[in-house]
Amino acid sequence: MILTLSINLLERLGLIIMFAFFISRTKFFKNYVLKIKYTFKENIIFAILWGFMGILMTMLGTPVSGGIANSRTIPIVVSGLLGGPVVGAVSGLIAGIHRAFFATGGDLTSISCGISTLLGGIIAGYAKEYIESKDKKWIYGIFVGLVVEILQMIIILIIAKPYYEALKLVKIIFIPMTFLNALGIGLFFLFIQQIIMENENAAALKAQVSLEIANLTLPYFRTGLNELTAEKAANIIKNITKYAAVSITDTEKVLAHIGLGADHHKAGGDIWTNITRKCIETGEIKFAVRKNQIGCENTECSLKSVIVAPLKMNDSVIGVLKIYKNKENAILKSDIELLKGLGNLFSTQIELGNIETQKQLREQAELKALRAQIKPHFLFNSLNAIMSITRTNPEEARRLLQELSIFLRTSFKNSDPFIPIEEEIRYIEAYLSIEKARFPDKLFIEYDIDHNINMMIPPLIFQPLVENAVKHGIRNKNGKGLVKICINKQENLMKFKVEDDGIGMENIEIMNNNSADRGVGLINVISRLKSIYNEELKITTNKNVGTTITFEIPMNGGRL
Repeated sequence: MILTLSINLLERLGLIIMFAFFISRTKFFKNYVLKIKYTFKENIIFAILWGFMGILMTMLGTPVSGGIANSRTIPIVVSGLLGGPVVGAVSGLIAGIHRAFFATGGDLTSISCGISTLLGGIIAGYAKEYIESKDKKWIYGIFVGLVVEILQMIIILIIAKPYYEALKLVKIIFIPMTFLNALGIGLFFLFIQQIIMENENAAALKAQVSLEIANLTLPYFRTGLNELTAEKAANIIKNITKYAAVSITDTEKVLAHIGLGADHHKAGGDIWTNITRKCIETGEIKFAVRKNQIGCENTECSLKSVIVAPLKMNDSVIGVLKIYKNKENAILKSDIELLKGLGNLFSTQIELGNIETQKQLREQAELKALRAQIKPHFLFNSLNAIMSITRTNPEEARRLLQELSIFLRTSFKNSDPFIPIEEEIRYIEAYLSIEKARFPDKLFIEYDIDHNINMMIPPLIFQPLVENAVKHGIRNKNGKGLVKICINKQENLMKFKVEDDGIGMENIEIMNNNSADRGVGLINVISRLKSIYNEELKITTNKNVGTTITFEIPMNGGRL
C-alpha cells in the first residue's frame, strides 16, 4: 500500500516539477520572484493562484482509509516562502476551505487537513524572511516542508476521530507524503534558485554597464557637478540603460532630466518630489514602486517607479542620481544595485575631480608665491649696484637695468603651466647677471647650455636651484666661487645640472625629507618634479668642496 501510494505521489510530484519548470521560465513569475516589494494586487493574484494549485493537488490525490494522500502542501508552502505570511495565509485558507468542506472523500481528515493547510501557509510565510538571506534556499524549503507535514500528521492524530482510524491512516501516509512533498518543495526552490542566479548574472552584466558608464562620464564629473556635466552624464546613462528617464540634481534644483517627464521635471527647476528630498536628508538610497510614492504633483506624469541614489563628497550629500520606469512596481534588485554602484562611482569621480582642482589651485598659489618672493633688499641691492656703475660704465648700467627688467617682468607675470625652455634660461641669465654685478670679484659663472632645444617645461623648475647655489653655496664662502649651469639633451631626456664649489650642504637629510627649512623654492621644485615627471633631485655635496644638483625630464613631456 505504501509503495503504491508513493508511486502515485511521485506522479503528482512530476506534474508539479513540470509546472515549476514552465512557470519559472515566464517573465511574469521571474519578476515576482525578483521584486523588492509586491503590490497588494500582485499578492492577491498569486495567493489565489497558489490556493487553486492546492485545490488541484487535493483533487488529484489518492483516497486512503478515510483520508486523501496528496501534494497540496507543496504550492501552499511555496506561496508562503515566496510571498510572506499574508500570501501564505490566503492561499492556505483557499485550499484549506476546499479540503474541509468541498473535497470528495477523505471525510475522516477533512477538518484537520483544512486547519493544517492554513497553518502551513502561515508558517511558511513567517519563514520567508529567514530563508531570503540564505544561499541554498532549496535545503531550507525541504526543512519547512518537513515541519509542515509533521504538523499535519500531529493535527490529524489530535482532531480526527476515531483515533485508531487516524493512527492507521498516519502510518500509511506519513513517510510518502512527508518526504516526497518536502522534496517537491526543495525541487521547486531549485528552479527559483536558478532564477536568482540568472538575475545575479544579469547584475554582473549591469556591473559591467556601470563601469562602461563610469568610463564615459569620467571626463565630465571630474570637472564638478553642474548642469552641463549632469546633462552629459544623464544622456549617457539613458542611452546605455534604456530607462524611461534619468535625472540628476544638486541639493536645491534639478540639474538635468532626460526622458519621459522632461516637460515638467525641467533642468534648473526646484526639487519638488518628496522621495528626492528624503534621499538628500538621509543620505540613503530610496525607491518608490508606485506613482503616489514618488511625490510628483503633476497628475499626468507617466513616471511610476523610481530609484534615488545620493551623490556625496566628503560624506556630505551634494545631489542625487535618479532612474525612472514608466510601470508601477517595476523596480528589481539588480536596478537598485546598479544605481547604488553608479552613485558610489560618480561620488568618487566628483571627489577626485575636486582633489585635482584643489591640487591645481594649490600649485598655482605656490607658483605665485614663488614668483612674488623677491625680497626688498634684493631689489635695493641690485639698484645700488647699478647706480654705483652708472657714471663709470653707463653701457653696463643700461644692460643691467635691462636684465633687472627681464627678471622682474618674468617674476610678476602669470604664465601658463608650461613655458618654452628658452624663457627659463633667459630668466636664469638675467638673475645671474645681476648677482654677478653685485659680487664681481667673488661670483664666477660658466654656461654649458644647448640653445637649439625646442621644448616646454614648467616655469621656475630650474632657477630656484641656481639661486640656492649662489645664496647658500658661494656667498658664505671665503674667496672666489664658481657656479656651472648645464642644460643639455641626452637621447630622449633633457638633463639639468647646477654645480658650485661652495661650502657644501650640511643639511642634505633635511633636503630629502621635504622639510620647510629648505624654503618655498626648493619645496616647490621637488614637489612639481615628482607630480609632473615622477622625477627626484639628485644631490651630491661635500663640506667645503661644493654641491651638484641634477635632474632629468623627458623631451616629450611628463604626466600632465
